[in-house]
Amino acid sequence: MTRGQWRKSSFSHVPQGDCVEVSLSTDHAGIRDSKNTNGPALSIQPAAWRVFVAYSAHEVGDNSPG
Repeated sequence: MTRGQWRKSSFSHVPQGDCVEVSLSTDHAGIRDSKNTNGPALSIQPAAWRVFVAYSAHEVGDNSPG
């Protein structure tokens, strides 16, 4: 996977630094552990990334059970 510009979440300011980084390009989205930047990275299609982000935003904003 070609490594592009990696970005860390703006919510990663916790003391433990538990976060992932993402690198977006026209043909893939790269995801890696921010504590192990030389370790493995997951590569998924941009459409899958968009679905994941939309689902995550929905779940975070939804306080109902289930």
